[in-house]
Amino acid sequence: MKRKSLGYGLILFFFGVFGLIIYGAYSPARKAQKQQIICFKFKEGTKNEAIEQHMRQFAALKHEIPQIISYTSGKTLQGVGGTSSEYDVVHYLTFQSEADIETYTRNEKQREFVKNNQKSWDKVFTIHSDIRQ
Repeated sequence: MKRKSLGYGLILFFFGVFGLIIYGAYSPARKAQKQQIICFKFKEGTKNEAIEQHMRQFAALKHEIPQIISYTSGKTLQGVGGTSSEYDVVHYLTFQSEADIETYTRNEKQREFVKNNQKSWDKVFTIHSDIRQ
């Protein structure tokens, strides 16, 4: 009798685990509704090490600020006709809401990033927008 109960318990356990796996696979992930694009122009003579530090520290914010859903970045390319870009690097972030963007902006880690890197920036351009689905 005890062995039979153990067998049924084991079957129920596996069905429970299977149900959780199915639920996790089909439950919707956090959906990005807002995006923020930040372009940076570095001061003339800024060393490559300072630019790489900027890129690494900004990328680390993705892991430190939970409101950021996704993050990508890159150095800008030449424009049409070989013209140089007005900015050097671009960071692209997505969020669920405008409140999440505000939380990100007020976050201590983000402010620390600005404090540590702003001396090498010539100018910064930020765009906020909705994401069309």
